[in-house]
Amino acid sequence: MIDFSRNHFELLGVPARFRVDEDAVERAYRVLQAEVHPDRHAGRDDADQRLAMQASARVNEAYRALKTPVLRAQHLLALHGIDAADERDTSLALDFLEIQLERREAVAEAAAAHDEDALADMLTAVRREMRAREDELERLLDREEDFSRGRDKVRELKFLAKLAADIDAALADAEA
Repeated sequence: MIDFSRNHFELLGVPARFRVDEDAVERAYRVLQAEVHPDRHAGRDDADQRLAMQASARVNEAYRALKTPVLRAQHLLALHGIDAADERDTSLALDFLEIQLERREAVAEAAAAHDEDALADMLTAVRREMRAREDELERLLDREEDFSRGRDKVRELKFLAKLAADIDAALADAEA
């Protein structure tokens, strides 16, 4: 069974860094999930089955966190004592927020007009900006180990990821 006290990186056997080897994460996940999956423990007593379910859930949680840049960065920051996931803290740079407000308005207008091209262009731009934030996070967290400055970039990346998901949903609605 797994050691529940291990963090996500330790559990999946990858270095605690923002940039991870996604293939290594995938391989480790498959190996661990094959070991702890509840189906492998179906013939055992109730306590073993519950433990297998908990282990499987824990492995799934670690995998999802390490495969998702925002969650991976939040977990890495948490390991360094920084909470970048606090929903009550909504402070972001004013210039960043102004740009995002303008984007949200443009998305709403394009969605109302069912303008698939405009939505697709906005989605491309937001994803490009997300990649830039991920590059900044790699520099700040992995190379410079500047976790406090990384916190703000993680929060911006989270905001952009939500915007990308909203644009993607608006695009799907426009196509329907």
